Amino acid sequence: MATRSRTATPQAKRTLSKSDLLDIYRLMLMSRRIDDKEIQLKRQNKIYFQISGAGHEAVLVAAGKVLRPAYDWFYPYYRDRALALTLGMTPTEMLLAAVGAADDPNSGGRQMPSHWGHKELNIVSQSSPTGTQFLQSVGCAEAWLRYSRIDELKEKPIHGDEVVYCSAGDGTTSEGEWWEALNTASNLKLPVLFLIEDNKYAISVPIEVQTAGGSVSKLVANHPNLFIQEVDGCDPIASYEVLTRAADWCRQRKGPTLVHAHVTRPYSHSLSDDEILYKPPREREEEAKRDPVATFPKRLLADGVATESEIEAIKAQVEEEIQVAADMALASPQPKPESALLWVYSPDVDPTSEQFDTEDDPHFTGEPTTMVDLLNACMKDEMTRDPRIIVFGEDVADVSREQYLKEVKGKGGVFKVTWGLQRQFGSDRVYNSPLAEANIVGRAIGLATRGLKPVVEIQFFDYIWPAYHQIRNELATLRWRSSNAFSPPAVVRVTYGGYLKGGSVYHSQTGAVVFTSVPGLRVICPSTALDANGLLRTAIRCDDPVLFLEHKHLYRQTYNKAPNPGPNFMIPFGKAKVVREGTAVTVVTYGAVVQRTLVAAKELEEKDGVSVEVIDLPWLDAPVRRVASTDTFVGYAPNLEDYILPQVEDLAQAMRELHAF
Repeated sequence: MATRSRTATPQAKRTLSKSDLLDIYRLMLMSRRIDDKEIQLKRQNKIYFQISGAGHEAVLVAAGKVLRPAYDWFYPYYRDRALALTLGMTPTEMLLAAVGAADDPNSGGRQMPSHWGHKELNIVSQSSPTGTQFLQSVGCAEAWLRYSRIDELKEKPIHGDEVVYCSAGDGTTSEGEWWEALNTASNLKLPVLFLIEDNKYAISVPIEVQTAGGSVSKLVANHPNLFIQEVDGCDPIASYEVLTRAADWCRQRKGPTLVHAHVTRPYSHSLSDDEILYKPPREREEEAKRDPVATFPKRLLADGVATESEIEAIKAQVEEEIQVAADMALASPQPKPESALLWVYSPDVDPTSEQFDTEDDPHFTGEPTTMVDLLNACMKDEMTRDPRIIVFGEDVADVSREQYLKEVKGKGGVFKVTWGLQRQFGSDRVYNSPLAEANIVGRAIGLATRGLKPVVEIQFFDYIWPAYHQIRNELATLRWRSSNAFSPPAVVRVTYGGYLKGGSVYHSQTGAVVFTSVPGLRVICPSTALDANGLLRTAIRCDDPVLFLEHKHLYRQTYNKAPNPGPNFMIPFGKAKVVREGTAVTVVTYGAVVQRTLVAAKELEEKDGVSVEVIDLPWLDAPVRRVASTDTFVGYAPNLEDYILPQVEDLAQAMRELHAF
């Protein structure tokens, strides 16, 4: 059961000196005045968007004082300006983001302002979707666990007591990924400090509509190993004390913590919102009484910590610094238009290059075997070569309860592709995940960001959709949106397609086109066992995220068998293969339809005298006739399935029509 603050072990208080308290006020004021400057610039049409951290400053400065830049890791959200300032980001750097300057360290002008990211400070590039950071922060924290347990890894870029900070607003705890993240963080006792900044509104939707009972910390109270604390987030001293205890809990590796901070939102959600449309004056007046930028200097004066002249000096210093920063930002050059093409993919490793082309020099051993066996062999070779590779997903381990390993044969995936990997490489490199696809991909992104190489599995393409948000908006975009500061070169293996009797609606889906249109993501679908081995090795060794589609129908077909080509066999991405020569018609295809196309082409030549060329995954300039499954779902009954999926006669007829063009 979660531990609440009232039962926490007392910690020795860490006294804040006068200089600490004055600096806390300076940072809080700086954050607010940068918001004000951006609002002014937006109204002057000098910037294009503004969203503030007003009302959240106290708890965020406290968090920045407790945590360690460039040592701990940070997954903030858009209200976290005061945290970023306290960690070391400068007002100039923030305003460079606001004007979209080329020198903006957050994104090089690629993202909206207040999307924090800073390589030198370990602030991982933030995206706009709310809540996607939860699972990535869990993966980032899990990297500590994997590095510490994998003995083969000689270089371990960890400290042993680092904390992973992850923040969000109260509304974001309605997202399912919040619950997935808490589940895994608690289950694995990961050092994640979750800070929920509760200002009682998600744009216009109040807390009682968002959260049952109005308190997220009460809802999650039964999570094991989770240390929960509530605090007045408008009080920087109370927040500092609570966050100190929370960070200590994580550093001692007792598990994750949740700090539920009650803050205010004196400004509208953003300049695109107007809170007077849904907040009456009396509520706004009550909120104003708790505004930390107004109340904290009064407290410093009342307690005799500061004098009026000291407070005024801080105000003057802040105003001057922000004006200088604004002038510098406004004078900074914008990104060159052609720079938009940079960093979609790795600038250092090109998986289409000759470096990845060893196809003409295989070193075959053994008898011809299936695609399943050659995929398995590839992963064994690669995991032997690179101890950074970890494999996880649903049912991929041989057996989660290690004590059973000597008693049972082992699962190793529903199609046996990962069978034996856990026995050979151990349970810290091959392990099962919860039944949650976003959990798998989100964690993989965090692990890859820390330098590990996740090769994860989504059990069926039909169920990839809960992970689509993480794949499309996070995995594929991280390198580009951070201007190459961060990247997640993970491999996502997915079983794919139909032609299996009984597959029906939810075990036959295809849809590669949904992903091939996503910049930054490599999508691969091999058609033979040999291709699968070479392309998977390229996917693992390349430095980009890869979606690797494995057609279930091809897993054990005898016609596509091959001997093991050896541990350095690679096929470069983007390399077309002519699998049948022909002169009259060219058919472009991939995956399980390649073999059917070959049969249809042979039939067409024998019956109609038409010579058909068949190419596996090419590009060409000619009239194109598309042959695919019908625009429906796949039926359960065999006659429905046969009608819906492309058959030999469908392909032959399309070839006839194209030849007659």
